[in-house]
Amino acid sequence: MSIKDNIEKSVYILREVKARYKNPAILSSFGKDSTAILNLVQDAFGNQPFPVVHLDTSYKFPEMYETRDKLQKEFKFKLIIHRNEEALKNGCSKDSCGGFECCNQLKTLNLKKLLAKYNFDALIVGIRRDECGVRNEENYFSPRDNECNFKQLEITGKGRDNEDIGIISLTDTEFSGWDIYATEYKESNHTRIHPLLHWSEKDIWEYLKQKKATICPLYFSKNNKRFRSLGCLPCTEPIESSAANYEEIIKELETTKIKERSGRDLDKENRMESLRALGYM
Repeated sequence: MSIKDNIEKSVYILREVKARYKNPAILSSFGKDSTAILNLVQDAFGNQPFPVVHLDTSYKFPEMYETRDKLQKEFKFKLIIHRNEEALKNGCSKDSCGGFECCNQLKTLNLKKLLAKYNFDALIVGIRRDECGVRNEENYFSPRDNECNFKQLEITGKGRDNEDIGIISLTDTEFSGWDIYATEYKESNHTRIHPLLHWSEKDIWEYLKQKKATICPLYFSKNNKRFRSLGCLPCTEPIESSAANYEEIIKELETTKIKERSGRDLDKENRMESLRALGYM
């Protein structure tokens, strides 16, 4: 797909969210994909109608917090910063409880606490199918149960004669090529929406270049190192790279054999898959 086609499909999905859900929000790490989401929302509506949630572990890079504040000032969205204060008070960290349990407490359980407090019925998330294998299983509209897990759910709707109908689906129903998505599910706690599924990493950078977007500077090379993917500071390593601007990153992505998330501890030892089974993105 061209960048124009990518944008049109994502904008269509975002407009569906606004039309069909009463209390949606954006989950944002303020990395490159999250920044693309904010720019796409601006393309769709000319403003930022959704609150933006930062599930803050308190262990992010200082540059990520600075980028968050710059984007909030630029786009003027309502910012909700949510932490698992109980876990942090108890000293939860990678060193004290291990990488997996730290992620589970400060990300997954933090997300569940957020949902219990704010009752969001839709969460817009900036994940892509090409990002890692486990996310290749996702759909654009994916319902979750009260524990944030996939669940066999009944899709509600009206038939030709206005009679109630129900369809059973493991996740969501998408009619390929028609841009038709099921959006209402009985017994669903909330629905995850993934407007970037069809984008590639290179697409993201081409779009951000086109928008002249504010972006976290850690993505650009310094001392011949840069970050491809950003997580918490103790769990994220840079790659060797001299790409110091949009053009050089795009060119690098055309030939690199390095996996996008190779520097993320989260993707090692099946940690991502285990966390998703508990309700994480």
